[in-house]
Amino acid sequence: MDCIQSHITVPVADPGAWATAMNNLGIVPMGLTGQQLVSDSICIQGFDPNLGIITPINPMMAGISLVQSHPVAAELPVIKEIIHCKNCTLFPQNPNLPPPSTRERPPGCKTVFVGGLPENATEEIVKEVFDQCGEIVAIRKSKKNFCHIRFIEEFMVDKALYLSGYRMRIGSSTDKKDSGRIHVDFAQARDDLYEWECKQRLLAREERHRRKIQEDWLRPPSPPPIMHFSEHEAALLAEKLKDDNKFSDATAVLFTWIDRGEVNRRTANHFYSMIQSANSHVRRLMNEKAQHEEEMELAKEHFKNSLLAILTQFEQITAVFTAATRQKAWDHFSKAQRKNIDIWRKQSEELRNAHSEDIMGIRREEEMEMSDEDLEENPCKKMRMEDTGRPTCALREENDSLRWQLDAYRNEVELLKKEQGKMYRTEEDHTQEQQLHFLQQTMQNMQQQLLRLQEELKGKELELEQAKDEQHYLEGEVLSLREKGVNGTAALYHHREKNNDAVIWGPLRSEKEALLLGIISTFLHVHPFGANIEYLWSYIQRLDTKISAGELERLMVRLPNMFQQEFSGVGATLEKRWKFCGFETLKSV
Repeated sequence: MDCIQSHITVPVADPGAWATAMNNLGIVPMGLTGQQLVSDSICIQGFDPNLGIITPINPMMAGISLVQSHPVAAELPVIKEIIHCKNCTLFPQNPNLPPPSTRERPPGCKTVFVGGLPENATEEIVKEVFDQCGEIVAIRKSKKNFCHIRFIEEFMVDKALYLSGYRMRIGSSTDKKDSGRIHVDFAQARDDLYEWECKQRLLAREERHRRKIQEDWLRPPSPPPIMHFSEHEAALLAEKLKDDNKFSDATAVLFTWIDRGEVNRRTANHFYSMIQSANSHVRRLMNEKAQHEEEMELAKEHFKNSLLAILTQFEQITAVFTAATRQKAWDHFSKAQRKNIDIWRKQSEELRNAHSEDIMGIRREEEMEMSDEDLEENPCKKMRMEDTGRPTCALREENDSLRWQLDAYRNEVELLKKEQGKMYRTEEDHTQEQQLHFLQQTMQNMQQQLLRLQEELKGKELELEQAKDEQHYLEGEVLSLREKGVNGTAALYHHREKNNDAVIWGPLRSEKEALLLGIISTFLHVHPFGANIEYLWSYIQRLDTKISAGELERLMVRLPNMFQQEFSGVGATLEKRWKFCGFETLKSV
């Protein structure tokens, strides 16, 4: 394969002309006697000029990769070498020339276009040159000095593109028909596109299969199947319905049976007993709800107390900073210490104000939840009413429980009667009669107990009514004591008003007074804590500018059952408020 060449010793008269001729052939002139024509950076590494020949390093030889294992610096050009074949020689192009251009690579490309072949190039020569790039599937050569070569793998196309720009010379001839600059480019072939599409479809199927496996793995398990209805399964389900832990699963089975249409005349009593057992859990759930609500209230109270404790500590810290900023202690601190103390004081005041706003927001929410009656009610009386109402609620719950149990026993008795009518008189009949007698006795005892509880309930309700009457009486006493207990200034002021106004008690006198009465009632109804006469007069004056505050006050004084006057404050802060009490009067009548 390699050809032995002797050292060239012909003197060169004009080295520049020789270099031009070599460059036209695409040969790098090296190893010639005389002036050096190219720089050492372009020369092949490892070349010895004393040998007079170039030992070719063929990149297309087996075992030698066209792509270097280490990355080449971007500023250094890739140096191509002369490739010697059996029937031709490939000379690289001038490295100073731009690299050959290529089109966009088609998907799955395994075919290359080779143009610029010599006219005398045969298929065997082309195969000899490109066979070193990889296994060739087919070569389609044209008469117009080009051909298409299809490889077995895609990476072999990259090796073939390395030969683009080389000048091919057949043998040692200098004829134009034996020389040509070859151009290698990507070619678009239907076979390559078809194989690529098949490969993509295969990958897509694999991806769908992988996703399906993942979705099947992540899908929640299916619910267990529901068994068919039978008397044995109904008995087991009835036991499960009584268990709090198995209640959810048992209700799902019961719902499925009812939805399937298993209820008929023969099984109606069984289903009624199971539905009754499901209904018996209502009281348990309500108790759990009440317990959770109580826990939530306790948590709210604990949170409020914690915020109050934090606010108290903030107040203490603020008091410490305030004491430190006084003159007798402030003069002893340095300038830096005063600055830090001032910053700390401002921060603590901001945090204290923020916590104070939170607590005020909680209190406002509590006040909005409370009704007017809860605000006026005495805490001691409220506690007593709660203590009286708790036994009544307990008796009612126990009464409901006994009623449910009584219904269950009645259903069992009816079932036993039906079974007794269908079966023959045997020894089992005697046992059933005993059970029936026992159940009847139990029912009688429960009825007696139910009557006793109802009597106790009536007694508790009477006590509750008496307590309410006592409460109303005490509230009237408290109101009278409050009116009598107002300071002397308020009493004198009230007495003067009675003497000066000479109020005439009676019904409404005109349609205008009826209209004013409706407006005043509506205004005071939306102000449950009352409003003073100036505030009320400023509102009504927008509707009627001729009305006066005295007329409004005389109208409200004439109707004590609808409007009530209250005093708040002491001395200079004494304030008189009017409140709407028509609903309370209507209830008490």
